Amino acid sequence: MASSNSLMDNLFQRSLEDLIKGLRLGESFFLSKSLEDIRREIKSTDLSTKSIALQKLTYLAALHGVDMSWAAFHAVEVVSSSRFSDKRIGYHAITQSFNDQTPVLLLITNQLRKDLNSSNEHEVSLALECLSRIGTDDLARDLTSEVFTLLGSSKALVKKKAIGVVLRVFDKYHDAVKVCFKRLVENLESSDPQILSAVVGVFCELTTKDPRSYLPLAPEFYKILVDSRNNWDLIKVLKIFAKLALVEPRLAKKVADPICELMRRTVGKSLLFECIRTVVSSLSDQETALKLAVAKIREFLVDDDRNLKYLGLHALSIVAPKHLWAVLENKEAVVKALSDEDPNVKLEALHLLMSMVNEDNVSEISRILMNYAIKSDPLFCNEIIASILLACSRNSYEIIVDFDWYLSLLGEMARIPHCQRGQEIGHQLIDIGTRVKDARLELVRVSRALLIDPALLGNQFLHPILSAAAWASGEFVEFSKTPYEIAEALLQPRTSLLAPSVRAIYIHSTFKVLVFSLGVYFSAQEPTSSPLFEESASSGSSPVNGITYKSISSLVNIIELGLCSLSGTLDVEVQERAKNVLGFIGMIKHKIAEKVTTQESETEASRAVAFMEDVFSEELGPVTSTAQEKVPLPHGLELKESLEDLQEICGEFLKPVVDSNSNSNSFSSSENISFSVAKLRISDQEEASSSSSSHPPESASLLAEHRKRHGLYYLSSQKSDDHNDSNGDNNNTLNEYPPANEISADSFNNKKKRNQSKPRPVVVKLDEGDELKTKPNVSSNDEPLSLAIQTALMGKGKEKEREKYNHERDLDSRIKGRSSGRENKTKKKNGEKSSKHRSRRRSDKEASAAEPVEIPDFLL
Repeated sequence: MASSNSLMDNLFQRSLEDLIKGLRLGESFFLSKSLEDIRREIKSTDLSTKSIALQKLTYLAALHGVDMSWAAFHAVEVVSSSRFSDKRIGYHAITQSFNDQTPVLLLITNQLRKDLNSSNEHEVSLALECLSRIGTDDLARDLTSEVFTLLGSSKALVKKKAIGVVLRVFDKYHDAVKVCFKRLVENLESSDPQILSAVVGVFCELTTKDPRSYLPLAPEFYKILVDSRNNWDLIKVLKIFAKLALVEPRLAKKVADPICELMRRTVGKSLLFECIRTVVSSLSDQETALKLAVAKIREFLVDDDRNLKYLGLHALSIVAPKHLWAVLENKEAVVKALSDEDPNVKLEALHLLMSMVNEDNVSEISRILMNYAIKSDPLFCNEIIASILLACSRNSYEIIVDFDWYLSLLGEMARIPHCQRGQEIGHQLIDIGTRVKDARLELVRVSRALLIDPALLGNQFLHPILSAAAWASGEFVEFSKTPYEIAEALLQPRTSLLAPSVRAIYIHSTFKVLVFSLGVYFSAQEPTSSPLFEESASSGSSPVNGITYKSISSLVNIIELGLCSLSGTLDVEVQERAKNVLGFIGMIKHKIAEKVTTQESETEASRAVAFMEDVFSEELGPVTSTAQEKVPLPHGLELKESLEDLQEICGEFLKPVVDSNSNSNSFSSSENISFSVAKLRISDQEEASSSSSSHPPESASLLAEHRKRHGLYYLSSQKSDDHNDSNGDNNNTLNEYPPANEISADSFNNKKKRNQSKPRPVVVKLDEGDELKTKPNVSSNDEPLSLAIQTALMGKGKEKEREKYNHERDLDSRIKGRSSGRENKTKKKNGEKSSKHRSRRRSDKEASAAEPVEIPDFLL
């Protein structure tokens, strides 16, 4: 019956081609129907039916993301088939779906061993490919001997893939190096180009992880560099020498000449670029090679092929940090690349140009880039703006000497049509205002120009810039020549296009402008003789030395008119700020006229204005993100100590108080239980008063000790304060810290670092170490492998020395054995010498592990 079912399944089973045709028809139910068929077919006892079902499932998993983990055991069954076509399907499914957590993974160990020992090279090839993809620690350990055997195979296909799988085996099982490494090195001398290419590729990957361990193999690699004519082998060898030359500088001089010869004679662009990259990254100290590489880079830059142009720019970006002259020689080609049609070429040229920026040419390069930004597409335009902002703000604007120029440049950026970097520009406007005092006059001028430009209000990307401009105009209003115009700009009707958070800043800055103007008005000695800004309200050209009644009334009226409509807005932040300003105006408005008639130097209104001026007079400065961590902890404050003993100490004071109106038998603990804090305070006072006449109970003494250690967090009382002088050390501890609402910056004796004088405006810098420095992520996973490689290489170099030593030892023992009459003494001496030999062997072994790897002198 089972055989008849298998036969029927085989006759009517859809093939992979049928499955693909059905999926292309686009029928929605076909996929689910096919999965049902696959689940039924894969359970068949016929391996042919099972393999076809597994093949279809593998296809669906690859293209449609269908889960096939449930078919892992069926894949193992198909792999055991004697038919090569079934075995190939099974291995394909395993490599695609198995991982380290697959439960049936260990079931394929014997099958892999069987296929690796097969006489059919194609079956061996399948097993090696599978091992290279899913090899685990256990599989690598169990199959190392088979891989070692295949490294010496006479079949090129098998040996080539065995060399490739060594990479996985070494990574998973480090002890495999002792078995396979010597045979792997022997293949470096193979005359078969396929074998040589495979083994060079393996060493290229190994040297990427730890180049120092492979320095003893430099002669073999050098021989390939000189003799090989295969471009791909040469490219890999160049990558190897690029790594080795960084850890052994003496190699650079030796390999420079062969690399220069390759650059002169090769016509392959890929090999030429690899030679250039090797020179500029690892051989940049070799002047002849570097000049030749720069000349070849120039050929790439002027080539019509955009790929070569990009590679030339990339090579220049590598050499730029050490040899900027190479970039300056090709400056015209780099600038011309900014207008290239290829976006990758433009970005590489931009990054290269920014690497040239310093305080001498920052203005020139920024002007060039701004011209390109205006006529570029939105994406590249914003890349240019972001690059300028990043380069100029690096290390607290260290390359900026003229901050007036830079602030005007930020204003120009905001007016570029495609600008979407409002967040960064706004941040820098505020940052410069808080750091550079000498730049605040220009900052207010630039901010005023931004605020009165109605075209900027419609671009939501520029709202952060307008927010920063509004804040600067209010915070530094004393530098403004036209406060009236600033107030008009802050209250113009088109501000309704702004987000509520930005409008709140507008209103607050308007409040600052009003307070400043009122302060000037009330502080004037001769109020009627000052010109206000009657002229500046009309012409905007006269400076404000004082404010008259007419001008201040005009300012108050325009603010009141502009904020009345906002007092009923739905946004609570905007509404509250508007009402605060209107309330202040209502309180002060009727007192303004009295300034003209009265001669009193101080009135209630002037005191109110002076109070608000004091509120806004505190200068804001830059704050680092790590500022809180630098506040020292008060002496004796325990933040990490557990307070679990508080219940034991204060148990009698923390008893629940039950409401008398509630039922004594049943009450809700969440509603009727409260803690008598007052009782705790009164008892504490009684303890302080009676401590001199009687001994306190144990709980009270514990509470006193707890309060002594954590007194800052206890509520103070008047009576206890009266006893401070008589309580001694306990109360002295309490008085050591001020209450929380009285703690000021003076409570923490922080020593601030002084800014060094520079021939430019003083930039307020934060303390050193504010920025988090990321340490390089040094992984120790490769250390055992590196140690195994070094041991294998050092052992190879010391074989002759050990043979010589053993020969001398045997000769010495024979001579001593012939001496008659001294047997006991000879035995003693032999025992001593053998112990010396053992200790010497141990010291040699330790020294071999500690000695640095060396290159044979003939290569250097």
